[in-house]
Amino acid sequence: MLTPTKLLLENRAWSQDVTDRNPDFFLNLSKEQCPEFLWIGCSDSRVPAETVVNAKPGEIFVHRNIANQVIITDFNCLSVLQYAIAVLKVKHIIVCGHYGCGGVRAALQPQKADLVITNKWLMHIKDVYRLHQQELESIDPVKKLARLIELNIVEQVYRLAHTSIIQSAWKYGHKPSLHGWVYGLNDGLIEELIKLDHNTPIEPIYQYAD
Repeated sequence: MLTPTKLLLENRAWSQDVTDRNPDFFLNLSKEQCPEFLWIGCSDSRVPAETVVNAKPGEIFVHRNIANQVIITDFNCLSVLQYAIAVLKVKHIIVCGHYGCGGVRAALQPQKADLVITNKWLMHIKDVYRLHQQELESIDPVKKLARLIELNIVEQVYRLAHTSIIQSAWKYGHKPSLHGWVYGLNDGLIEELIKLDHNTPIEPIYQYAD
């Protein structure tokens, strides 16, 4: 069983192992970070960003929240996005959700009175459901959760494209691509659902005026 003490011991063992294999690893890592990827993922403990794509420390800039959402009033997410674009100059932004997502499952249920803050967060997924209600209510109920998970990922990628941060980057020369991925807990595999880039048309209602 994991305990805080065991985690600290594991950290020391990991650090020593890395140093034994590459004595300059941490020295070089401490100088700067130059990731090419921003990963916006779910907080679920079963989907650690670096682990599922076998990335090394320093290769992925990570933001995680419940159900991998991009909410335009969430200054935490937006500040990460702005820093990744303006300072780190990442080339790719990935929204990665996963099948079996508890946040999306909860959004399919009536709101719970004792989860006041969580309800507000999940409301955005309920809005995705409402946007695609006709499709979701016409499919096999067993498949509804998986499909809403996919649709939620796709909508988050579009939300990225609708931000002034992304539109400004696309307009003024820095052209990161946007990816929507879904991860399978049962097989560990990732599939791409959507990809947008600077050539993707933006609906006029979402465009920023000069």
